[in-house]
Amino acid sequence: MKLYDGWMKAFEKRDFDEVMKYYHRDYSFVRHQTNTVMSLSEWSPLMKSMLESNKLEMISSKCCYENDDILVVHNVISFPDGSKEAVLACHMKKDGKIISSETGATPLS
Repeated sequence: MKLYDGWMKAFEKRDFDEVMKYYHRDYSFVRHQTNTVMSLSEWSPLMKSMLESNKLEMISSKCCYENDDILVVHNVISFPDGSKEAVLACHMKKDGKIISSETGATPLS
């Protein structure tokens, strides 16, 4: 099974602990809104709150490309704050887990 498949199944179940198993302990996330970098300990509470919200909706998700080193995903997401974005994400992989993510997003109406 590709990382993408298991990760999306965990995300669909909104299982925070299972989702987090796909992230390397040295994970970093580049926020497209601010171009700042968040560590796993800074990023995980944000992910937890989004997964716990019934207002987060993954409208569509597509794995564009995956190999041992990289995962490229395109999602359309409706966020708890009411915003909706088309998100292109590049996830670098290490030891079979996501070590870093950088996104580009287009706001949708």
